Amino acid sequence: MTRLVQLIAPAGLALAALTALPAQAQVEGRMATVDTTGAIISTNAFQTSFEQVSTTYAQQTELLRTKAQERQTILAKFDKNGDKQVDEAENEAMQKSADYPKLQTLDQEMQGLTAQIEGARIFAVEQIAGQLNAALQDVVNTQQIKMVIDPNTLIYAPPEADITQQVVTALNAKVPAVGIVPPSGWKPSRDGLQIYQEIQQRLTILAQIARQQQAAQQQQQGNPAAPVGR
Repeated sequence: MTRLVQLIAPAGLALAALTALPAQAQVEGRMATVDTTGAIISTNAFQTSFEQVSTTYAQQTELLRTKAQERQTILAKFDKNGDKQVDEAENEAMQKSADYPKLQTLDQEMQGLTAQIEGARIFAVEQIAGQLNAALQDVVNTQQIKMVIDPNTLIYAPPEADITQQVVTALNAKVPAVGIVPPSGWKPSRDGLQIYQEIQQRLTILAQIARQQQAAQQQQQGNPAAPVGR
């Protein structure tokens, strides 16, 4: 899988290139921005595949939750100071206990279950990301765009410069659906892992924002504004 190293130029290079161009050349051609991570997350294939993973791997997810609780129960035995952590001295005692082999087994089992669930998601993401360059190129050609820049590297860009939604539309056409069961011997690529990590970070932030908004709404509902006096 190839990353968008040819179509997306860093802001520093873009600004340097614009500075070096003659004044007339600088105003010719359209510049655009695209949020590649957001584009992948917004595709129908991404939304559907992640829902399918939750359903198809529900047994693994529940087993992982059970084993994580079992692991926490064992670790709590060695948390003598009650700080919810196992410090160096407590860890030394834990390694000498009869529970330590059980903890090692639990860790290995949890890693295996996590690999199954996360592998299915990465496999889906790789299939979508594999068409990202082609989808972006279609939008670039259609709209006669001369340069595409990562919005995270820009200080300012007008809203009309954002072509993320157009890229999403192109991706939906190219990848209407993806598989979630990797073939035997499949291993995630380095680029696939990087893109997946970026997606996970974005989803974590979005989840935090949603929780904060929900908490604010609940607080507002619990404390309605006092009636205005006459």
